[in-house]
Amino acid sequence: MVAPGSVTSRLGSVFPFLLVLVDLQYEDGDPDNYIAYYRRATVFLAMGKSKAALPDLTKVIELKMDFTAARLQRGHLLLKQGKLDEAEDDFKKVLQSNPSENEEKEAQSQLTKSDEMQRLRSQAFDAFENADYTAAITFLDKILEVCVWDAELRELRAECFIKEGEPRKAISDLKAASKLKNDNTEAFYKISTLYYQLGDHELSLSEVRECLKLDQDHKRCFAHYKQVKKLNKLIESAEELIRDGRYTDATSKYESVMKTEPSIAEYTVRSKERICHCFSKDEKPVEAIRICSEVLQMEPDNVNALKDRAEAYLIEEMYDEAIQDYETAQEHNENDQQIREGLEKAQRLLKQSQKRDYYKILGVKRNAKKQEIIKAYRKLALQWHPDNFQNEEEKKKAEKKFIDIAAAKEVLSDPEMRKKFDDGEDPLDAESQQGGGGNPFHRSWNSWQGFNPFSSGGPFRFKFHFN
Repeated sequence: MVAPGSVTSRLGSVFPFLLVLVDLQYEDGDPDNYIAYYRRATVFLAMGKSKAALPDLTKVIELKMDFTAARLQRGHLLLKQGKLDEAEDDFKKVLQSNPSENEEKEAQSQLTKSDEMQRLRSQAFDAFENADYTAAITFLDKILEVCVWDAELRELRAECFIKEGEPRKAISDLKAASKLKNDNTEAFYKISTLYYQLGDHELSLSEVRECLKLDQDHKRCFAHYKQVKKLNKLIESAEELIRDGRYTDATSKYESVMKTEPSIAEYTVRSKERICHCFSKDEKPVEAIRICSEVLQMEPDNVNALKDRAEAYLIEEMYDEAIQDYETAQEHNENDQQIREGLEKAQRLLKQSQKRDYYKILGVKRNAKKQEIIKAYRKLALQWHPDNFQNEEEKKKAEKKFIDIAAAKEVLSDPEMRKKFDDGEDPLDAESQQGGGGNPFHRSWNSWQGFNPFSSGGPFRFKFHFN
């Protein structure tokens, strides 16, 4: 058998907690040795395990009633727990047991502090009963500076914060209370409902699960769990559809979210914000502008809605409006690269629109398909072919128009050139390309002689004769 001394010496430097356990077992073989309990209590306190220290300090006092150091330490812990009557009893007994000068001074100081906490506690409860929640919070703030482990007072302050419309502060107190009080299902339930009302469905689901871990038959937690889980599933499904580019299906899911939880405005706003995003990405600008505007009426500084509406404005060629939205968004998030790039693009497109707009020339939308572009081009090329005009002035006007139509077709039917134009750069404009010079595409009408605008596989075949 290993000697007790050798065990304690090997473990002592690394595991002081185990050292004291061994001491309790082996030291003189005496379970009533109050010094061993006191030593273990001090180790617990040094490790920050005050709850564990309390039973040992109580045992010390049972074994040696006049051990004033243990009473003082227990009084401190009871005061922090908000057990004011018990703390006062310890401090008074220290004063009655012939303490040292320092112990007497400390006990008297703590007794005065405890009396002050009793007064503040009474005032806090009175203020709460009278619905003066601001005053109650002020009193509770002062008490909780001293009674930091009082779960009841933290729960009371949480109720005050809820009444005052500060749910996040309430959550902070309730989280502390859930740790300070064992099996505190009520705290977890309240935290979950508060997160749910704030629109944070994921944290709400996490907290209500903690409640059900403690009591799987908790009626309110279980009912709330079913509601949160259903909503969470809808939102997760919608976000997955957005990642897959299935914007119509995602819109439908978010409409279901609003129907599932119509009573909490946060879910309506967030759902509309995501529907706005879906319409913008799906190039449905009219719908996007309508829904985004609804969001911005409720939240004027919503950066996501501002960005999505700006993109929709670009599709609708409403460049001034797009610039305004991007600038507003930038005021709230100046480091967002997407906003910066969007603003630069909108400014280029505005400048471009004041020159030559190939979409307007062909009379098509910016999101038109290639087939629509070719169809519009053929129609206009037939309409404005110079051979259709006899008057010299009309013929010159038609020549210019025909050249613009052909240029528009060349740019918009080529994916690379179209992308440059969509980004605000005219691929046929030397000034845009090189910073100066004329337009290489603006050549004379004679350079187009023999050109067949319908040679891309259409049913028309024309032969042109020019004088």
